[in-house]
Amino acid sequence: MKIEDKLVESVINGLKALYGQEVPVKMVQLQKTKKEFEGHLTLVVFPFLKMSRKGPEQTALEIGEYLKANEPAVAAFNVIKGFLNLTIASATWIELLNGIQADEQYGLVKATEKSPLVMIEYSSPNTNKPLHLGHVRNNLLGNALANIVAANGNKVVKTNIVNDRGIHICKSMLAWKKYGNGETPENSGKKGDHLVGDYYVSFDKHYKAEIAGLMAKGMTKEEAEAASPLMQEAREMLVKWEAGDPEVRALWTMMNNWVYAGFDETYKKMGVSFDKIYYESDTYLEGKEKVMEGLEKGFFFKKEDGSVWADLTAEGLDHKLLLRGDGTSVYMTQDIGTAKLRFADYSIDKMIYVVGNEQNYHFQVLSILLDKLGFEWGKGLVHFSYGMVELPEGKMKSREGTVVDADDLMEEMIATAKETSEELGKLDGLTKEEADDIARIVGLGALKYFILKVDARKNMTFNPKESIDFNGNTGPFIQYTYARIQSVLRKAKESGIVIPKEIPAGIQLSEKEEGLIQMVADFAATVKQAGEDYSPSIIANYTYDLVKEYNQFYHDFSILREENEALKIFRIALSANVAKVVRLGMGLLGIEVPSRM
Repeated sequence: MKIEDKLVESVINGLKALYGQEVPVKMVQLQKTKKEFEGHLTLVVFPFLKMSRKGPEQTALEIGEYLKANEPAVAAFNVIKGFLNLTIASATWIELLNGIQADEQYGLVKATEKSPLVMIEYSSPNTNKPLHLGHVRNNLLGNALANIVAANGNKVVKTNIVNDRGIHICKSMLAWKKYGNGETPENSGKKGDHLVGDYYVSFDKHYKAEIAGLMAKGMTKEEAEAASPLMQEAREMLVKWEAGDPEVRALWTMMNNWVYAGFDETYKKMGVSFDKIYYESDTYLEGKEKVMEGLEKGFFFKKEDGSVWADLTAEGLDHKLLLRGDGTSVYMTQDIGTAKLRFADYSIDKMIYVVGNEQNYHFQVLSILLDKLGFEWGKGLVHFSYGMVELPEGKMKSREGTVVDADDLMEEMIATAKETSEELGKLDGLTKEEADDIARIVGLGALKYFILKVDARKNMTFNPKESIDFNGNTGPFIQYTYARIQSVLRKAKESGIVIPKEIPAGIQLSEKEEGLIQMVADFAATVKQAGEDYSPSIIANYTYDLVKEYNQFYHDFSILREENEALKIFRIALSANVAKVVRLGMGLLGIEVPSRM
């Protein structure tokens, strides 16, 4: 039983004994005692003044006396105005630690048959270019969110929608056809997604040159863009694709397969995976069908040019285009089609879309449309909206090839981690394989933690150098502390110390040790909070605070050299449980922790 639950029960009994009143659980408010006051937990007594008919201090005093006499968990108390600060007995903290130690998955709730099914969509790449830094933030947030939602007792399906059709895909295809000379990933040694991305950049370069040539002949920019033969060819290719032209489709399949092989490598390295992948080339026709159905039912209306629209003025929004006059679909149509396929595949209770904040309006509209079309989870869909990620140098652009490539970024992070670790002597005495693995764990951990510790809603600047610091609020600092605890546990084992299943009570703990147990115990509430707020940064910052607190304890107290045997074993057990919670917390963020460093 949690200490808080035990105290709430005792407070309710106390109020009945003192004032003859039954009170509901929600009236008893306990919070962590502020650092400047003595105590662990504070009871707010203002709600009880009506029944006590006394001032706040007198009421707090009476409740404190009752708890001290009747609740063994309370060792002492003090009163500050209407706040009753309670000091919890050492034996109660040890009992709490024993409970945490007995649970290998402390703080994580397992899903059952009856648990709700939550589907989380993230990644959503285009098949005309490799994944970049923006995708890295999206993938890491989506993956962490899926882990956190699952740790709160939900069944989770991780899904990806690949944007594999449209004019931008035709641009890469056309450029390869014109300028590729049969180049393939095999004969060029390039990853498939990088190869296709190069042709997307190549199209833009030739297109710009063409526009400049036409403008030199006296055309305005608009006229030149309208007259561009290259863009005309790309549009014709899209029409052929939509009509199922065998040659265009064969080229499309070949180049997309190159890209998927490249994506798979990137996802694997990033530690990200999906349960189901959907493709827009499958979903857009389903979306058209659903829109036509909505038109028949009178949810939507047709304009003279044949385009189909939704009138959302009643919801305080405007008119939204769903099908163009020529019958081609827009993103909204595709999202409706994807929803239809997903609903056929899974009985979804909640749908979460991990998409940047520039799409806020899109998801507001999508929610209304899905609800109108009869999707039960439409109204309650969650748009997990996150801010942009930039580099210290500023914005990135795909067309111009100035994007930070995800693969290059991960490689650079691993190389920097190796260099930094070698300088600090953290890889001494390891084999090349061990050193390389630690560099990978630390480099990727630094990248993931730096991105996930920031509140997702905020725009952020990713600074690779700052992220690999072994001090401060970074992944490597947390990983290093974990490795340090593993070293303590190995030495304890070598000297024959075995942590018992139950630490005996009767040890007098210091304030620092009690505070550390309290922080470890807070992990369960932190996971719950992160799930309710859809916020991986809550887990990241909790883990950093716990590690910071443990490092102070490690610095101030002897562990293996402690002469009192019972206290030594307690401190080793406390260290082991701190490490366990750090491993679980970092695991939720998709970050590995090394056992030596």
